[in-house]
Amino acid sequence: MRESQFVLQFDHSQIDALAERYEYGQDDEALAAGARIAAGHYDREDLKVIVRWKSARRAALIDDNSDLDIARSLRFASDSRTSERSAIETLTKLHGVGIPVASAILTLINPDRYTIIDYRALESLGVTDWPDSVEYYLGYLAACRELARRYHKSLRTLDRALWQWSKELSQGEVCPK
Repeated sequence: MRESQFVLQFDHSQIDALAERYEYGQDDEALAAGARIAAGHYDREDLKVIVRWKSARRAALIDDNSDLDIARSLRFASDSRTSERSAIETLTKLHGVGIPVASAILTLINPDRYTIIDYRALESLGVTDWPDSVEYYLGYLAACRELARRYHKSLRTLDRALWQWSKELSQGEVCPK
């Protein structure tokens, strides 16, 4: 996967301002749920808070998983020794969790290591069609890490800016490059 396929669609000097305008419901609740999971509380309710935050229509599907499967998956995925690939693959084995939701779970557990993949962030990087694959997510994650490093931003700040730019674009508030 080549990082060059991900091209920031706005001037990097706008990252902070866009991130400051970011407003997405239940952010604090989802961040708190991720922090509880990171602290070793691997329960269904915290997982459902995150899934509802990312994709409300998928939250009910979490109930199709056993408490043991949820706890094992969250424990393994949140372990710092687990590779990014293994963490994503483990979470996507849970019913109701695809790659975008898995990326949100991992981001809220460890925002310094992961970022969320979704159509808004991808649109802000010039991508309108993408494969739903672990390999693609890993390339996207590498590209976002490089952008964050290059512009001296956290992954979470970059993610918020990407999401906000796409939202404003859809509302006619910004113009594409």
